[in-house]
Amino acid sequence: QVQLVESGGGLVQAGGSLRLSCQASGRTFVSYVMGWFRQAPGKEREFVARIDGSGGIVSDAGSVKGRFTISRDNAKNTVYLQMNNLKPEDTAVYLCAARTLLDREYGYWGQGTQVTVSS
Repeated sequence: QVQLVESGGGLVQAGGSLRLSCQASGRTFVSYVMGWFRQAPGKEREFVARIDGSGGIVSDAGSVKGRFTISRDNAKNTVYLQMNNLKPEDTAVYLCAARTLLDREYGYWGQGTQVTVSS
């Protein structure tokens, strides 16, 4: 069982930066693939980025490539999402998720943190 708690969201002007954090409970954090997703009002949930247990395999959505960076600190059971050059279309609730290597779907989700980018 993994519990996830996001933090770091807020209101920022376009072009600004935020760093989101996701604190995970449990002793086997390194065994989980971690992902960030986002959901804007009236839209479906969208994949943003993921990182494997060792931090060696990273992927991200084309819409955030070159602006967002996912990373993790296994000693702190924490995954981060550094967001630079934010745009109004990045406004959404950002959710952290976890899955094991054997699972195709993410089975653990945080409550989300709101990111609002003003123009």
